[in-house]
Amino acid sequence: MKYRIHGGRLIAENGILEKDLLISEGKIEEIIGREALSSPDYRVIDASELFVSAGFVDIHQHGGGGSDYMDGSPEDYVNATEAHLRHGTTSVMPTLLSAGTDALLRAIKNYKLAKKDPRVRANLLGIHVEGPYISPEQAGAQKPEHIRAFDEAEYRAILKAADGNIKRWSVAPELEGAERFAKVAREEGFALSIAHSNADFDTVVRAFDMGYRHVTHLYSATSSIVRRGGFRVAGVLEAAYFIDDMNVEIIADGCHLPLNLLAYVAKFKKTSTVALITDAMRAAGQNVSESFLGSREDPLPVIVEDGVAKMVDKSGFAGSVATADRLVRNMVACGVSLPDAIRMMTVNPLKMMNLDVKKSELKVGYDADICIFNDDIQMQKVLVDGKIVIGEKV
Repeated sequence: MKYRIHGGRLIAENGILEKDLLISEGKIEEIIGREALSSPDYRVIDASELFVSAGFVDIHQHGGGGSDYMDGSPEDYVNATEAHLRHGTTSVMPTLLSAGTDALLRAIKNYKLAKKDPRVRANLLGIHVEGPYISPEQAGAQKPEHIRAFDEAEYRAILKAADGNIKRWSVAPELEGAERFAKVAREEGFALSIAHSNADFDTVVRAFDMGYRHVTHLYSATSSIVRRGGFRVAGVLEAAYFIDDMNVEIIADGCHLPLNLLAYVAKFKKTSTVALITDAMRAAGQNVSESFLGSREDPLPVIVEDGVAKMVDKSGFAGSVATADRLVRNMVACGVSLPDAIRMMTVNPLKMMNLDVKKSELKVGYDADICIFNDDIQMQKVLVDGKIVIGEKV
């Protein structure tokens, strides 16, 4: 099917353009003036008074729609990705949390099955493993019994089973074995991220030089200034700001980080180094008050209230229930321009993960993964590979 997206405001690399998009064979064929003659070969999508952007990219997402990527079937990928597609996420990096080796291997097998399942309409960009080599002191909502030291035999077995599908691994760089793990990452070609870490400032600087160029959910389970023997010692948080080229991701749901803190990140980090993530768990896209983290076989009960998942005792958050459109709305609400907020949800995540795919930008030859939304960033239509998947009426 060929489409002409007409009358919209295109959020492109060089600003907002009042032009039309031609889509053919799943690709962006041409960007033309609105006054250009139409062709009978193209069906017109009326985007008048609407914004048009590349599809959203979520590089840290555990699930949604009642399913988690640790669950045991491709149907769970269908449920989760469809829940997020409705809110503009056309590409996702499914995230696995700390678990036993067998559970991680099963989840990897399930990912490979989902990749072949035509019912999964969103793009699966590769697996993100979050843990299990993290700090017990910064466990967050990860189960303590699944946290462990680096085990080279284990992670090599996991990498072998994944067969190149692991594209990112989040760990604590202060643990013994982190330097060896970084060498393996370079050999295997996956991105390294600092997560659930109690590292001090100097350790993070050394880790950056090793290849740890990304901080997972900044402020959540990241060390900050503490006193040791009366002396102040800076942590991951301070190093993330100090290192200009350190990439950070933020859960911009307005709960994990309030609007003033989102504005703070945007002010002091370069736009190109900030990515928005949902970190969504299975309750995203659902209207529920109770849920659980992890797989159905190994659940951690949580409650859902105030727009966020919480530990049952309300001692802390337990993952977000946000969708990508909510993240963009919050960034705009805290003073970030819409084009910059969109870049944080499209271009930046892919570049940070070093993924060589032609997505996330409105450019000729790129995949036609497209969001069409109103001033409130509410999706009117979503396209994946040039096909309308949400809002199918043209």
